[in-house]
Amino acid sequence: MSVPCFLSSAARSVGSQCPSAGPLCCRLLCPRSVTRRNMSSKRQVDHLERTASNYRQNAVYPAQVCGITTESETVKRLRIAAHPDFSFKAGQWVDFFIPGVEKVGGFSMCSSPGLLQREGVVELAIKYTKHPPAHWVHTACTVGCRVAMRVGGDFFFDPSPSDPSVDLLLVAGGVGINPLYSILLHTTDLLHVSGASSGRDFSIGSAHLCYSAKNTQELLFKNSIIEVCQEFPDKFSCDFHVTQQNTDVDPHLEPFVNRGRITEEELQAHVNPQRTLCYLCGPPPMIEAVSKTLWDLGLPKDRILFEKWW
Repeated sequence: MSVPCFLSSAARSVGSQCPSAGPLCCRLLCPRSVTRRNMSSKRQVDHLERTASNYRQNAVYPAQVCGITTESETVKRLRIAAHPDFSFKAGQWVDFFIPGVEKVGGFSMCSSPGLLQREGVVELAIKYTKHPPAHWVHTACTVGCRVAMRVGGDFFFDPSPSDPSVDLLLVAGGVGINPLYSILLHTTDLLHVSGASSGRDFSIGSAHLCYSAKNTQELLFKNSIIEVCQEFPDKFSCDFHVTQQNTDVDPHLEPFVNRGRITEEELQAHVNPQRTLCYLCGPPPMIEAVSKTLWDLGLPKDRILFEKWW
């Protein structure tokens, strides 16, 4: 793919390499397809190869890191000033090009399109691994670093005002919260728009988030998620699940935290085959188990959308 002429020489050299990379695989599949897609090879396949059949924009845009925060012991959140022509839909990811790093990262945006419109920035929450792009973020990235990004992905929520109302069920495992948090924030933005216009723009149903992590420290964005649920108690709800919690849960989190994995009973309480649209993102075994449960509960396969993090 060609790289636009407005890229800096550093970003241009990165974009032109087009190497394989990245831990992200994004697919729109039904549960039956999931069962069929067992890993037949132990060879590690990189991001660009895994996502070769997915939609991606043609343009690679220059960008600059303008903020870095520690989200957890293993996750850093990058705030990135984007090119004026950069755009994305809630839930999509970027090919992340780093000057001097051969591999290309694949990271879902954890911010909303509304933040990009208001402030000209996007955010990525990246977990530490030895994979070169993630390793660079955690060991070498500083404010002011220049990178380049290209948007891709078929996994997104982008309703039009004329679309019928749906109820969202968002199921996340670990760092798989990123695209679902983007969708949750986008839904919040749409509610604000509809509120300002007396509900004439978007018909927004309910949204329930089931989010599982090892412990409360690894529950990313937890305080912001709770704030959203408290701002729109008739629209949003959430259940956090911790599978390896060895300490007491903070009192303010206690009402939202369950010990153990996401259960069939919880999913059933939020599944309406006629209204529910489910987005899943997390490790492959979790996605396969949850998607099968949802299918058994009667949710049509075309209403179960997911991406797997490898």
